[in-house]
Amino acid sequence: MNINRTRLKEEFLRLVKISSESKNEKGVVDYLIDLFSDIADEVILDGSKEKTGSNTDNLIIKIRGTRDIPPLLLCSHVDTVVPGNNITPIEEGDIIRTDGNTILGADCKSGVAMIIECVRSLKEHNADHGDIELLFTVCEEIGLLGAKSLDYSLIESRQCFAVDTVGVVRIINRAPSSDKIKFTIFGKEAHAGVEPEKGISAIKIAARAIELMTLGRIDHETTANIGTIQGGDATNIVPKMVVLKGEARSHDSDKLRAQTNSMRDAVKSAVAEYRVDNADDLPRYEEDVTLEYESFTVPEDDELITRCKRAAESMDEELTVIAAGGGSDANIFNAHGIKSVIFATGMDRVHTVNEQINMDDLYKNATLLFNVLLV
Repeated sequence: MNINRTRLKEEFLRLVKISSESKNEKGVVDYLIDLFSDIADEVILDGSKEKTGSNTDNLIIKIRGTRDIPPLLLCSHVDTVVPGNNITPIEEGDIIRTDGNTILGADCKSGVAMIIECVRSLKEHNADHGDIELLFTVCEEIGLLGAKSLDYSLIESRQCFAVDTVGVVRIINRAPSSDKIKFTIFGKEAHAGVEPEKGISAIKIAARAIELMTLGRIDHETTANIGTIQGGDATNIVPKMVVLKGEARSHDSDKLRAQTNSMRDAVKSAVAEYRVDNADDLPRYEEDVTLEYESFTVPEDDELITRCKRAAESMDEELTVIAAGGGSDANIFNAHGIKSVIFATGMDRVHTVNEQINMDDLYKNATLLFNVLLV
């Protein structure tokens, strides 16, 4: 039994042409509801849009199987990053890329296409399989909001493949925790040309704080970054406020806590250096630190992974199992007791206008996923 390569490609091309930037996923969700209406046993919208701010809900599809094995969840997100409207895919042999004006949307329409083709092929071949649940999440790209807002009482499965990463015949079994960090530094405004000595430059304090931080690659498990700086009103005004936004990530919770604390200490020290008398208790800072998602590890000898290895061996392929540096819906699923790993689609150069995918890679990954369902 094989999947249909031509149909897989056609489905992928249809999907990327449906605009679905985060919070505007209704077009692709409506398309999926129509597509699965004659295949699925249940089609469920989970009512999450009030929490996510999207114009649609997460979509759950239930497909009953013929084998008495635990149900399996297949998930892919349907939203894309910007610029993701009016995408025009270009075909160059086996490569599908953008026209240079938008992203392609292979992240993660490639995963959606893989799931669709696997279900179609199961039905087409009347293949024996266990119960399958499909989950298409919204707002993944803006903080995993769909997964965070999902009504988990609607999901029966306790194991999942989140189809959403680069590579070929590869899965991710380990991903870090992440703190979302915001520091707001308050100084004092003054005329920069007439009486600058009466001002306290929030930008100068912010620069010193960043100078005191250890950022980038901290160790093999930990990273940190200040990604945006916002502040100031005009070149002739000593800036009274600056907002620093960044993150810290680590596979080790103690290391994450230590890194976040070190960034906090850097801001605290920089503010203390610029403390002046009679300045209304200025400068000062406020912080907003939020745990964005928790780390997870699925051991390589777990059945979820050995099942993939057996499927890869049936294709004369060797499965690669790696740790990731980023978060995904799988982090949220694991935190909710659904053991999850991340399954590759073959997408490449994601989140850029140079995004592309090789049909050979997409087909091989889809074939692997299909074989996993049969193992």
